[in-house]
Amino acid sequence: MKKADETAVAAIPLRRVGPVKLAGPEIEGEFQVPLATYETPLWPSVDRGARVTAQAGGIRALVLDERMTRSVLVVAPGVQGAQALVKFVDGHRADLEQAATATSRFARLKDIHFEVVGHLVYIRFEFTTGDAAGHNMVTRAADALLAWILERRPECAYGSISGNYCCDKKASAVNGILGRGKYTVAEALIPSRLVARYLHSTPEKIATLNLRKNWVGTTLAGGLRSANAHFANMLLAFYLATGQDAANIVEGSQGFTLAEARGEDGLYFSVTLPNLIVGTVGNGKDLPFVAENLRALGCLEKRAPGENARRLALLCAATVLCGELSLLAAQTNPGELMAAHLRLERGK
Repeated sequence: MKKADETAVAAIPLRRVGPVKLAGPEIEGEFQVPLATYETPLWPSVDRGARVTAQAGGIRALVLDERMTRSVLVVAPGVQGAQALVKFVDGHRADLEQAATATSRFARLKDIHFEVVGHLVYIRFEFTTGDAAGHNMVTRAADALLAWILERRPECAYGSISGNYCCDKKASAVNGILGRGKYTVAEALIPSRLVARYLHSTPEKIATLNLRKNWVGTTLAGGLRSANAHFANMLLAFYLATGQDAANIVEGSQGFTLAEARGEDGLYFSVTLPNLIVGTVGNGKDLPFVAENLRALGCLEKRAPGENARRLALLCAATVLCGELSLLAAQTNPGELMAAHLRLERGK
């Protein structure tokens, strides 16, 4: 019998799908993407999306921005004290940048945002964190910055190292607006003949369903900065296979699917993930199967700090696109989705 402090590794079915073809501008090549999931129809679904996008020339993907955040809470004596604190912190950004750099070889303070509620001051620190997702790195840096501030503003008091204005592992608007993780976009242009052959649909049907389901339907449901069919499925499977903090699918799945029928050019299809949190170093990455998967994706090479994590984000976004495209196409045809699940999960 195992002792309480011993760690067992959970066995989750894992399969490599693809190849997923990326056609630049940041990375090019074909990749067998590892996905760990109990939802076994996800593998052939993503594989179908990979097949059609590869035939169309591949997926183009970019990381538009990246940052990790931690918001501290400071208690001021009153609203005037809160205003004075904001002005003080805003006027000492250079000093705070130095204090943050002293905590890590890779943490760099990128920006600061404030919210004041009564005499409570929420300070959102934003950092770049190299190849780490950065949860612990930014907490350590925020600890040092908070101590630096309180030492110089003794009239204020500690509230919390995290005031929920970060916003970590919760659905929010702030992460999409200000940024948390890697803001990643993947797109493909698929000729109508390939849509018909591989997806058994048309660009017009997919674009119409995307509008009615993902945008109108999600709005009716009260979705928050989200218009997609099932980003969370691909994210969770990708996260588990590559050693990510799986709870980050909460904010990671807040993203957008765009589909346009472009006449003779066929179907334009893209996924936008403003809050994609991934890393190639840190907790979970030392497990043998994780290291093997990251190495196979080319994400453990000697590159400039942050480049491996950017590469992983691009591969993740491309995988999300493949699964999103395949599911939407299936849902344009009555009965196809359920028939596929019965065949693949129940063998009927």
